[in-house]
Amino acid sequence: MSRRLDAADPGFEAAFAALLDLKRETSEEVDGIVRDILADVQRRGDAAVVDYTAQFDGQSLTPETLAISEAEIDAAVAATPIDQKAALEIAADRITAYHARQLPEDADWTDEQGVRLGWRWTPVDAAGLYAPGGLASYPSSVLMNAIPAKAAGVRRLALCVPTPNGAVNPLVLCAARLAGVTEVYRIGGAQAIGAMAYGTDTIAPVDVIVGPGNAFVATAKRQVFGRVGIDSIAGPSEILVIADGENDPDWIALDLLSQAEHDTSAQSILITTDPGFADAVEAAVARRLETLERREIAGESWRGSGAVITVPDLDTAATLANRIAAEHLELCVAEPRALAAKIRHAGALFLGRWTPEAVGDYVGGPNHVLPTARSSRHASGLSVMNFLKRSTMLECTPGALGAIGEAAETLAKAEALEAHGLSVRARLDALNERG
Repeated sequence: MSRRLDAADPGFEAAFAALLDLKRETSEEVDGIVRDILADVQRRGDAAVVDYTAQFDGQSLTPETLAISEAEIDAAVAATPIDQKAALEIAADRITAYHARQLPEDADWTDEQGVRLGWRWTPVDAAGLYAPGGLASYPSSVLMNAIPAKAAGVRRLALCVPTPNGAVNPLVLCAARLAGVTEVYRIGGAQAIGAMAYGTDTIAPVDVIVGPGNAFVATAKRQVFGRVGIDSIAGPSEILVIADGENDPDWIALDLLSQAEHDTSAQSILITTDPGFADAVEAAVARRLETLERREIAGESWRGSGAVITVPDLDTAATLANRIAAEHLELCVAEPRALAAKIRHAGALFLGRWTPEAVGDYVGGPNHVLPTARSSRHASGLSVMNFLKRSTMLECTPGALGAIGEAAETLAKAEALEAHGLSVRARLDALNERG
């Protein structure tokens, strides 16, 4: 059984706060391990990557075999079942179309003082993409990481995907080919993040690293941030479902389990206005956990981190949802857009009874790399913006500098930065000499 909370109970606030404070991330011991791995990769490069790949993934590699060859990718594409390849192509087309609309526009204008202003957007030169492996391998993550970068105009896309004991998912390589990835490496974990951040003799460094991974990957991304840009620090998956009593309990149970099956630390929460429906969903979850292939993982997640919350009305549900700030938020109610207008914090919203979160994982179009651990209060999901940077532009004519220069000089003097003021004054004096 998951936690059962009722917003009308006197002890609800304490119980809800405890739910929000649940620690689902891995212990601090990971920090020290990752720090040592990153330092070793920075120092020894390829040799360190090879050693850690043998230790953690059971593969004996050399610098020459770190990369997956074009011939291997060709073979993987050829081996991909036609129906799976077609599904990947549908997903890729929809993700591409969605992210192409995110491209921002440059700006260029001249203000009343004659100063020409603006900005322009340019892509990073190289993006490092991480796709999870190990317990599960996700071709969808390859598409979600690579396509926004491609849409942004990034020329070099380097993908790292762990292949434990040498096992490669052909669908992952097929997705890489479809998404325009330029190089693929059979490495994972903190050593892969270090290789992309610092570079080795074989792997050139990148400018931005994106993509979800385990605790070691997330910690490594945190530690290399600044050396490179990153998308976010991904934690365990989350789903919050707000549902009225008019839903099929089994549908909602499956939606909750769709995240619980990811990881024993994943979190699934139901908020409903109908106590009887809450009972029915709990019973449906229990039935599904008897047959689900990943029932041990999903069951541990549901029992350890899951919750069912009953509330008097949807306004209360929205208030609680904003405090939870979930990665995924389903609004399975009669008027989902009206409820969505009251939501301020969520990584992604799924509106209506016919929009399961799982559609968004694959073929919806929006990105499925999303902020977790309540970080949607201040962060967004992966987009083309993660691969672009803005350069501002400023151009003064002599007249424009004459109009605003003295104010700049005054402020420079106020800050006791003499050369700042003099660099403006020299030009103003020249302008005055012209008459």
